[in-house]
Amino acid sequence: MRDLDSIYAIAAERQGGGEAFEATLGLPADPADLQAIPDDRWLSQMSKCVFQSGFNWKVVEHKWADFEDVFEGFDLGRMSFLTDEDIGELLSNARIIRHGKKIMSIRDNALFLGELAREYGTASSCFAQWPSTDYVGLLALMKKKGSRLGGATAMYFLRFMRVDSFILSRDVVAALLREGVVDKSPTSKRDMDKVQAAFNAWQDQSGRPLTQISRILACSIDG
Repeated sequence: MRDLDSIYAIAAERQGGGEAFEATLGLPADPADLQAIPDDRWLSQMSKCVFQSGFNWKVVEHKWADFEDVFEGFDLGRMSFLTDEDIGELLSNARIIRHGKKIMSIRDNALFLGELAREYGTASSCFAQWPSTDYVGLLALMKKKGSRLGGATAMYFLRFMRVDSFILSRDVVAALLREGVVDKSPTSKRDMDKVQAAFNAWQDQSGRPLTQISRILACSIDG
């Protein structure tokens, strides 16, 4: 596994030089900014990512204002108490995408975020306080306790909320394979721990957040 400076040099060359490439590297939000996000916004983005999974993202985006209205601003209390009868009515509402299991996930994830709020004070506090050095632990928690939050869905959700994160895109996985971090696409806990250890090492070397390291790896792959 090479150091991050070496990988950065490959990526920068492919992206028009260091200055141009550096300008494209975003930063995660500060913990204080994450802390200030209302819990309903976490449920809203979580739900959007669930509906976008395996579906046309533009269609979901186009309908999202209606989702916000139909689901009452994704208020955790209201969504936690959706009844089966409520869900049955939602399945006939043409303003939203009528996917039963994904609609049910809104209730389930409201309950999940409610659990976090009881433990941390607010759900946002959990995401704000969670250490980036255990990012895979947060992914595991979301997969276990949440609904339809496995794989890339949780990663994109966290990235869109500007939590410090990596996304195991095709190019990031290709870079991890090239660097010998894993020998196949990481799905097992053992391989995910190896990925976290590699990101932690690159973070220690560079002082960069996971968000930037993830993009550096992706851009170091040709094509």
